[in-house]
Amino acid sequence: MFDVCLLGTGGMLPLPYRWLTALMVRYGGTSILIDCGEGTQITLRQQGWSFKDIDYICFTHYHGDHISGLPGLLMTMGNCDRTDPVTLIGPKGLRKVVEGLLMIAPGLPFPLKFVELTKEQIDQQEEMKLGTMYVRAGRADHGVPCVGYSIEVKRRPRFDPEKAKENGVPLAFWRYLQAGESRTGEDGTVYEPSMVLAEDRKGLKVTYCTDSRPKDSLVKLAEGSDLFICEGMYGEADKEEKAAQHKHMSFREAAEMAKAAGVKELWLTHFSPAMPAPKAALSEATAVFENARCGKDRLTREFVYEE
Repeated sequence: MFDVCLLGTGGMLPLPYRWLTALMVRYGGTSILIDCGEGTQITLRQQGWSFKDIDYICFTHYHGDHISGLPGLLMTMGNCDRTDPVTLIGPKGLRKVVEGLLMIAPGLPFPLKFVELTKEQIDQQEEMKLGTMYVRAGRADHGVPCVGYSIEVKRRPRFDPEKAKENGVPLAFWRYLQAGESRTGEDGTVYEPSMVLAEDRKGLKVTYCTDSRPKDSLVKLAEGSDLFICEGMYGEADKEEKAAQHKHMSFREAAEMAKAAGVKELWLTHFSPAMPAPKAALSEATAVFENARCGKDRLTREFVYEE
């Protein structure tokens, strides 16, 4: 299963019923956390998901409501006897910010690896393989270095025995080519996986974007997503000028991005603390993109392949 959990949905200020920004995805033994706002440990514990198994932590940017929960989370992982490295990924400045935060969390029993995304990686949305998943970062517009992320689970093409026979592939090579390995016969003939595999099959894709104005690079990043999780800092139409001023998005603007990207479903998140009941403004989004809903802490989805 490809599991997605929106751990926290608040922006700027945690509320008694809404923790700050965080998303966790799991697939095939790999766990990726995106952002780590205040309260991430609490909501993770309420969800019943493991702290110890987090392999990668990606950051959209370094404002406090997206990273302030990190020192405590790392200390908890250490107290869970974590010894394997944890890889931290984010825009420029990652190491400096994290090392500053770790002054209150010294002596971790596991190493940290830092991956600071380059301009080329972000602008070209280069693919990174993180365990069992594939991740891309795309540029956001928030006034500071900021990115959105897409996470994909890829699916191997089906093995086609008739195609293998038509291409004269020796039976002894079938399982290797099916696994993506080339083989060379005794006569020097090279056999490639494409000689035994059918067409590519659609995998699964989730895109996460928060703290940004609408931007073409984020539409590109989200194209074809099964789920698009996007900030809706402000719900009401009369708040759009304020959204633009503070480099955030309204519900309507998020819905327009979802529609342009051709996604299947939109979850709104990162709500202003001045908006205690986001659902009251949901019609601003559904008028543009029907399959939209307001996120809530620990909203979870298990994705399966279409076929």
